[in-house]
Amino acid sequence: MSQPIANPPQQDDFSKQAAEAQPSLLAEFIDFLVNNKAWWLTPIILVLSLVGLLVLLSSTAIAPFIYTIF
Repeated sequence: MSQPIANPPQQDDFSKQAAEAQPSLLAEFIDFLVNNKAWWLTPIILVLSLVGLLVLLSSTAIAPFIYTIF
């Protein structure tokens, strides 16, 4: 009698990874920076985030205070 073939290791690993919780966007970005040694992207992302924050805040009640800074 032949025994049933067990799941190959790849399929088990795939199933385990699929069942894990998904990391956040920030965690994925930090993991990308660490693994690819792309630390030069950090200042670019920070500046773009700050500009985006200013754009979002310019349509709120905080706008008069932002315009006095510049």
